[in-house]
Amino acid sequence: MKNLLLTLACLTVFTTFAGCSSQEVKQQPPAAVEEVKPAPVPMATASPAPTQPIVVDPLKDPNNILYKRSVYYDFDSSLVSDEYKPLVTAHAQYLVANSDAKITIQGNCDERGSREYNVALGQRRADGVKQMLLLLGVSEKQIDTVSFGEEKPRATGHDETSWSQNRRSDIVYAGE
Repeated sequence: MKNLLLTLACLTVFTTFAGCSSQEVKQQPPAAVEEVKPAPVPMATASPAPTQPIVVDPLKDPNNILYKRSVYYDFDSSLVSDEYKPLVTAHAQYLVANSDAKITIQGNCDERGSREYNVALGQRRADGVKQMLLLLGVSEKQIDTVSFGEEKPRATGHDETSWSQNRRSDIVYAGE
């Protein structure tokens, strides 16, 4: 009986301690989710790192006068009008600064007049632009001239609007 009492006493003590050590687990409500906002980007106070400038070929930039390559003429004229002198001057400055660049000036005419007359007029037109370029300091070895007469029309109509587009000298850079 002594063993029985001892066992009961141990069980009582054990149950008491077991009951004390257990804790009731309470369910907690889920934690509130905070909206995460990106941190503001501070304004740079130092100057930005130097970058390489973007180099645009002025001959291919539609916003540059050098993109324009045609000088237009009045009927039966080879005189470069004041309207086109800034264009020729800009090309002269480019050619002087780029002594490796070479051009061909192509003289053109409208369809009126004989073939021989138009070839001669186209040559006078090309030579007139060449003479201006030479006076502005371009080397003669940078310039070739040719006359196409009426053979390379820009417009194919048979009216003044078309003819006025065909009376021209075109500046063509080598390699284009």
